[in-house]
Amino acid sequence: MASHGSVFGAMLQEFEGAARILNLDPGLWKMLTHPKRQIIVSCPIQMDNGEIEVFTGYRVQYNITLGPAKGGIRFHPDVSLDEVTALAAWMTWKCAVAQLPFGGGKGGIICDPTRMSRRELEALTRRYTAEIVDLIGPEKDIPAPDVNTNEQVMAWFMDTYSMHVGHTSTAVVTGKPVEMGGSLGRREATGRGVMITTREAARHLGFDLQGATVSVQGFGNVGSVAAALLAQLGAKVVAVTDWKGGVYNAAGLDIPALLDYTQQHRSVDGFPHAEALDRPAIFGLDVDVFVPAALENQITVENADQIKAKLIVEGANGPTTPDAHALLHKRGVFVVPDILANAGGVTTSYFEWVQDRHGYFWNEAEVNEKLEAKMVQAFAAVLETAERYKIDMRTAAYIVAINRVATVTKMRGMYA
Repeated sequence: MASHGSVFGAMLQEFEGAARILNLDPGLWKMLTHPKRQIIVSCPIQMDNGEIEVFTGYRVQYNITLGPAKGGIRFHPDVSLDEVTALAAWMTWKCAVAQLPFGGGKGGIICDPTRMSRRELEALTRRYTAEIVDLIGPEKDIPAPDVNTNEQVMAWFMDTYSMHVGHTSTAVVTGKPVEMGGSLGRREATGRGVMITTREAARHLGFDLQGATVSVQGFGNVGSVAAALLAQLGAKVVAVTDWKGGVYNAAGLDIPALLDYTQQHRSVDGFPHAEALDRPAIFGLDVDVFVPAALENQITVENADQIKAKLIVEGANGPTTPDAHALLHKRGVFVVPDILANAGGVTTSYFEWVQDRHGYFWNEAEVNEKLEAKMVQAFAAVLETAERYKIDMRTAAYIVAINRVATVTKMRGMYA
């Protein structure tokens, strides 16, 4: 069904292990391994130099059994239909693990936003929105920010959709500016979820995060927030890498200072209060906790043996290949999988959607309190499943998710 090296193929491998343990009905198996809808659109825009460029955009609605599709939109040169389909599938399982009334979706445009002006990015966002406008909506499909997209992109997206439907529709996207219906606490939510699951996992494994050493791959929104919150719990974040370079300090990095530095320099590279660290060296550091929070397929069979951390918490989507995960599990490394560890973002997106639809907004403490409860509950459900079946946390998370989607699929029956 998927070629070797395919991101969707990796998802299918993970799905298969859980489906076999569940003894999933063959018909349900087929239904849950095929995306409901894959949309490819052409987005012509006029560039600043007057020339017309045509960009390719995707939107995949993988499964909408539990509710409207939910998932981000990424702008990246390497976006592909295979990747977007895999990410939409992971969103399906992530929403199910977190017990949210959403299905899974994902979108992307093949472009290099670092080479585009603000006007070009706005034109591209609006054209892409217009191309998929009939397929999205608060009860159909709710996009959000992802790699290289942000609050501003969501504001353009929401405005374009609202112009098409003839009224302001704040609930069509999440991750918007607070001034136009965004939720307090949303920007930090994914990193906060990573912190909560790291804390719960450390508690389960019997070690204290106070003084524990942590390395973080990727210092974007997820990695930087997770690092800051773990440091607040007393953990020592000793190493961070990003797209350009890396930094290391055995005594612990000054995370607030590093955040200030990256605001100015757009990278951790060259941070003066640390040693330079080669990006691949992040995998071999002798630390208690490793947080991969960059892109997918970072932990592979080539580097999995180098990892010394006893706990890996996946801030990114799909950062570990299935074969690498098998090696880690064999070695006794405890992995909190992406569909659980980084579910804080979509959980707070759900809170944002609820607030928009009700027109009543919570303060940040309420949002964080609700997120804490949801993440702790989800972690406990996956851990209980892992212990019951004597399996790893990734397979357990898939079992929880697949079981929830399959149960509702059976209850709903098949429309023919």
